[in-house]
Amino acid sequence: MQISVIIPTYNRAPFLKRSLDSVFNQSLKPKEVILVDDASTDDTPKVANSYGNNLKYLKLEKNKGVSGARNEGIRQAKFEWLAFLDSDDEWHLSKLQKQKEELVKTNHMLCHTQEVWMRNGLILNQKKKHQKHSGSVYEHCLPLCFISPSTSIIHKSVFDDIGLFKEDFPVCEDYDLWLRICSKYEIALVDEPQINKYGGHDDQLSFKFKAMDFWRIKALKERLDDPNLLEKYKEPTLAEIHKKYEILKKGYLKHNRLDELKVLNTLLKIN
Repeated sequence: MQISVIIPTYNRAPFLKRSLDSVFNQSLKPKEVILVDDASTDDTPKVANSYGNNLKYLKLEKNKGVSGARNEGIRQAKFEWLAFLDSDDEWHLSKLQKQKEELVKTNHMLCHTQEVWMRNGLILNQKKKHQKHSGSVYEHCLPLCFISPSTSIIHKSVFDDIGLFKEDFPVCEDYDLWLRICSKYEIALVDEPQINKYGGHDDQLSFKFKAMDFWRIKALKERLDDPNLLEKYKEPTLAEIHKKYEILKKGYLKHNRLDELKVLNTLLKIN
């Protein structure tokens, strides 16, 4: 099993060594490790250069966002399996080995894992809605993004089939991707934690974008408009759009954000 690891990063030099070391210390060694620097202005080049030729370092001239950085890594990757890691997260040392075993057993094209959530040095409890699943999981993907990119390994042919990360999505790009993938593919799960996911950074997109459900609705609408979406998925997709729309509409009206409500109504063709 030949694996390319893709790590997008932007001004996260303080966390980068932790992430990179967790990759290079894997019990199953990847064939290549690609760090895509999304035009960082901090010490990221210095950290990257300390790994020498073991690390393929791509420095983008202009900031393209996390989707653009991940897509550049996908294009540059030489091997058939693509494993993703956010530059502030950390893999457990058996992560790739456990996923290889699960993929061999299930013959699936995507595998994710359980994860440990960390904030300020403490472990956070996960709610029932964040429970991980395997097999046909499309309906589990509808409420929120329940697959973390840092837990995922995907066969490159899946991207040839469904396309890359949406670069016009400033947020929820992973939610959109999992909807597209899981509407067509079953997925495998390593049912034990294999990453530490760190939260609480000021640069995290969830802090910058308050109306994230707008982008989730946009992703759901695109799935509903897809003529290839299985019939059994249409009703739950529409129901989720209605649910998110009512919540978002209430918020827009409460805060007098009528221009944004108009954009949302135009998207959904509501007069």
